[in-house]
Amino acid sequence: MEPDTTTLDAEQVAQEQLAGWTFEPGDAGAPDSIAARVETGDFITGLSLVNAIGAKAEEANHHPDIDLRYPYVEIRLSSHDAGGVTSRDIALAKVINGLAAESSI
Repeated sequence: MEPDTTTLDAEQVAQEQLAGWTFEPGDAGAPDSIAARVETGDFITGLSLVNAIGAKAEEANHHPDIDLRYPYVEIRLSSHDAGGVTSRDIALAKVINGLAAESSI
C-alpha cells in the first residue's frame, strides 16, 4: 500500500486539534511542517522521550526531525515525499503526544 501523499494546509491541521503542535509554513528550502516543543525538565527524561519517539517512528517508517536540549525536546514532522504535512504526520504527532503524557512530562 502506497503512503498517503495528500498534503494538508494550516486549517486542516488546526482541525485535528493537536495539543502543543503548530503549523509551520514552508519556504523555498523546506516544506510545510508541524512542530512541538516538549518541556522535559532534565536531559535524561528528554533522552528517554527521544528513544521512545525513535522506536515508534521506526515502526511507522516515518521519521521526525528531533532536537534534544536541556530541558526540552523539539520535534518537527513533515512528509518529505509529499512536500508537506500529511495524515502520517498527524498520526505520528498523536503518538508522540501519548508518549509525552506516559512519561509524565
